[in-house]
Amino acid sequence: MKRHSVYLRNGCTLPDRLNRLLEPLGDYWAMVKEIPAPVFDTMIRRAGWHFIWMQGSCSRRGFGLTQEDAAHRALARALRGVAKNFDAAELDFILVTKCSALHIANVKLQPRQIQFSASLDIARQTVPAR
Repeated sequence: MKRHSVYLRNGCTLPDRLNRLLEPLGDYWAMVKEIPAPVFDTMIRRAGWHFIWMQGSCSRRGFGLTQEDAAHRALARALRGVAKNFDAAELDFILVTKCSALHIANVKLQPRQIQFSASLDIARQTVPAR
């Protein structure tokens, strides 16, 4: 798990040749293999599509006996927190600390949207509660 890793919700529509870059990650998400977000963005744009940075990051914590376990739990919780109307997320921040025998991971994901059109579909967006 590296900063700027890209995660795609299952069912996310991609330009044809990019579908083979995915590695399943649980029931609802897949990870783009070995390609950081800036490179993936370039690949999407070269195909004539858009990889749009959205507002509203999602931060979560995870606990575990190892660094990896804590990080994976935090990532799973953060992915569940990404709004359903966004089909991608970029790992923006990860920090794992140790407290006694327990590891604590903090993960922050930035929602992204992959689409052919340059303009956002307003009907798909939800208005945040006040």
